[in-house]
Amino acid sequence: MNAEEIIRSIESEHLKSDLPTIYVGDTVRVGVSIQEGGKERVQPYEGTVIAMRNGGINESITVRRVFQGVGVERDFLLHAPRVASIEVIRRGKARRAKLYYLRDRVGKATRLKQRFDRPIK
Repeated sequence: MNAEEIIRSIESEHLKSDLPTIYVGDTVRVGVSIQEGGKERVQPYEGTVIAMRNGGINESITVRRVFQGVGVERDFLLHAPRVASIEVIRRGKARRAKLYYLRDRVGKATRLKQRFDRPIK
């Protein structure tokens, strides 16, 4: 066995199998587990996927939302233990791989058309 096969076999143990298929432009709700004091709870973070990166264990998405008039972006490693759940709420129609142009838009201009040819579940 060479080093690459060993790394792949160790990574495969930590890959999540219950992830939905996510595309750029989708509106998703990511459940992030947060520790406050001695308690742990799941906090939802809902927004539009504007970028996807890498693959395998390093697969990550960038989710953007506007909170109190300020654009907030968060990167999530999909296979990280801190990400409790991911739910696709709406499919968006995007014609490019990275939607960074949404950063310059305000209000209703940030909306994407809904896509009906891809099932949500």
